[in-house]
Amino acid sequence: MNDTLTPIDRHHTGTPVRAGSDRGRNLLRAVRHYGPVLAMYGVLKLIGFLSFMYLLDSAGDFRKKNPRFGGGAHAWDVLASWDGWWYQQIAAHGYDPALVRIPGATGLITLEGNSAAFFPLYPATMRLVSDCTGLGLYGAGLLVSVLASFAAALGIYAVTARFGGRRAGLAAAGLWAVWPGSGTQWSGYSEALYVALAVWACHAVMSDRWLTAGALTFAAGFNRPTAVALIAALTVAALRTLHRRQDDVARPMTAILIAPLGLLGYLLWVGNQMGDLGGYFKLQKGAWAHTFDFGKQTLDVFTSVAVGRSDYLFPCTVEDIIGVLVVLLGLLLIPLLIRLRPPAVLTVYTILTFVLVLGSQQIFGNVSRYLLPAFPLLIPLAVRLRSVGLPLLCALLGLTALASGSYAGYVLFELGVP
Repeated sequence: MNDTLTPIDRHHTGTPVRAGSDRGRNLLRAVRHYGPVLAMYGVLKLIGFLSFMYLLDSAGDFRKKNPRFGGGAHAWDVLASWDGWWYQQIAAHGYDPALVRIPGATGLITLEGNSAAFFPLYPATMRLVSDCTGLGLYGAGLLVSVLASFAAALGIYAVTARFGGRRAGLAAAGLWAVWPGSGTQWSGYSEALYVALAVWACHAVMSDRWLTAGALTFAAGFNRPTAVALIAALTVAALRTLHRRQDDVARPMTAILIAPLGLLGYLLWVGNQMGDLGGYFKLQKGAWAHTFDFGKQTLDVFTSVAVGRSDYLFPCTVEDIIGVLVVLLGLLLIPLLIRLRPPAVLTVYTILTFVLVLGSQQIFGNVSRYLLPAFPLLIPLAVRLRSVGLPLLCALLGLTALASGSYAGYVLFELGVP
């Protein structure tokens, strides 16, 4: 047998070995780089989650509630309560948009709740994962949220690392795990998926990948109405880019055009089905008393909480106090973020997210959840934490994660209305 390889043999024998070796090295490099981020986020979330489950089981209040809102035999049921119940109904039965008046109703709530108030991307993803894996809608929804939360953590790391290096990015991912409102990251809610799309859209803008940014923003518009802040941020960033350069204008222009289509498409579809183009907003106002009031409700809550009153709309004392503290913290962090001179996409996105949340009439206690997408607020904190030694940083975040089981989990789901 002739063991001598011809030049062609050497080419075909050697290339796969080199390619496989390169893939192996790239995979190992990725694990070394991103593994600590995922590990820190996962451990912190697990600490907070187990603390949350312990508090739920100890209190036992979930057993006394209507099954639609989380009652049942297990504390786990609470994770898919309230909005989570609606998402499961959409995944199972689809939409039937309608404006149905409650007979004899007066005051703020005059319309029956309808699933059209909830955007379709999360329940559609839930249904797809359920069909592909055999998991029920509950399990599929949690799986989507958990995986999306890890994707969001990686994105927050990648964005923050541009300002303060690897250590700051690691701190930001840890802060994302324990931030007030983070209890919805591992639940049947759409926040984790939305933040994953938003953060990577912002990262794509910062990396001059406009088509990717436009596609991700398009998808985010199918997930939550507050994607209008992301759409505006991308548009401002793209226009600034177009103003600075004369060539390669097609990609930023394309991003501007496709970014709002998801949000507008769903709103127009709902309006058409209802026979009223403003039907979505009428449903939100009439069924959930959720409307843009230019901050009147927020001001009412602040002035009431300051003097110990609870005669405002939808009072939830403990949850509202946490909401007030979160707003004050956010207002403190915004100037610190601006001092870092971030790209316009981050500044506009953060400020508009704040304006949309604080300018709306809604259950104020949910502010800690509604502001969860304002991830750039983590950047100035993370930059300052980069000088802290890793053992001390892990200890601080670990204790905060333990406490988050209460303020970001139990308070949100059981003492208030998530």
